[in-house]
Amino acid sequence: MEKNIALVLYYNKQTRFSFNALVGALETDEYFDNLPIYFISRENELISGLGTIINKHEEVIVGISFCTPQLWETYRLIRDLREKYKNKPLFITGGPHPTGDPIGTLRMGFDVVIRGEGEETLIELLKKIDNNETYSTVKGIAFLDDEGEYCYTGRRPPIDLDRYPPFAVKHNRFGYIEITRGCPYFCYFCQTPYLFGGQIRHRSIEVICKYVQIMKNRNLTFLRFIAPSAFSYGSLDGKKLNISRLERLLSDVSEIFDSGKVFLGSFPSEVRPKHVTEETIDLVLKYAHNDNLIIGAQSGSQRVLDLCHRGHTVEDVYNSVELTLKKGLNANVDFVFGLPEENEEDIELTIKVMSDLVKMEARIHAHTFMPLPSTPFKNAPAGKIDKNIRKMIKKLISKDIIYGNWREQEKVAEKIATYFKTGKL
Repeated sequence: MEKNIALVLYYNKQTRFSFNALVGALETDEYFDNLPIYFISRENELISGLGTIINKHEEVIVGISFCTPQLWETYRLIRDLREKYKNKPLFITGGPHPTGDPIGTLRMGFDVVIRGEGEETLIELLKKIDNNETYSTVKGIAFLDDEGEYCYTGRRPPIDLDRYPPFAVKHNRFGYIEITRGCPYFCYFCQTPYLFGGQIRHRSIEVICKYVQIMKNRNLTFLRFIAPSAFSYGSLDGKKLNISRLERLLSDVSEIFDSGKVFLGSFPSEVRPKHVTEETIDLVLKYAHNDNLIIGAQSGSQRVLDLCHRGHTVEDVYNSVELTLKKGLNANVDFVFGLPEENEEDIELTIKVMSDLVKMEARIHAHTFMPLPSTPFKNAPAGKIDKNIRKMIKKLISKDIIYGNWREQEKVAEKIATYFKTGKL
């Protein structure tokens, strides 16, 4: 059946994997077999080319996803689109920032915010629009009514990952395979549990292998997994490891993907220090192809780790790095500078831990704290890099043992904090 609508996606580098999953969800419903979907990756192409698409279809829905550091570029984009096209397209959005700051996002110029998981919400929303029905009954969305009042239809229950593919096969849009969703730790600076919930959910091995086989059939050669904590696959609570389940996943996947390379515990998913054990590293060495692990330390101060609700100790960090290096893998260790309530003693402790880890031949992956919506640290001051941390960074840069976007994040953090304080972009 021909559709009255067309879907336009702002398909940029930061959002393409999320959109792959959402389009994959649409592909599971034959209702959308003839839905025209436009993937536009450049801002200028979206602004200049949207008119041609509008002229071809009765109604056009433009989907834009973004995280908080992209707030200002997204604001400029939706402003320019609104100025040029007025109310012709329906602008919908989702992702970390819209979920955490729906009212601010709607006031930027969006018509609908999809909060939290988008697979089932998008399917129902598009059907309502296509059939000229009100979407006010669709669970999981927020909008402003005719009087400008904020309306939220309520949280949608967590989805069963096995019902939906990790990417869009029919549209040939492949990427990482999400194996786990949700996180039980609720770290105070992280949006993940507030976006997807604290109950951990896994895509089954059978379903994962189904899509691995498809990737192999398409001659794809790199397979990476997405998970809040890579070694937690199969765990009932996300904390206690399920080694047998994790090994079965890797064994079955490796048997199928025998001509390609499998990566686990490196980009794009890190591992928790407590989950780095003899058993988990041996599985990486046996089945995966990465030469490193990314370990989430975040601070060298136990007081700060406890304030952040991290659920691990400084000693766990040392042990995980020592074991990783002993086993012959490189250790890249995440640290976040300028965390809330950090004092001089905490900073000195972090410098000491980083110095110790560097002497052990680990590399530092550096970040600056940014206050993010929906997290307990939303209203905390912007992260600033202490002068002593800067001195250490300078030394580490000269030795090429630190990397990351800490400079840009420090600037963005100040803008975010100002936005939450004033409400102005």
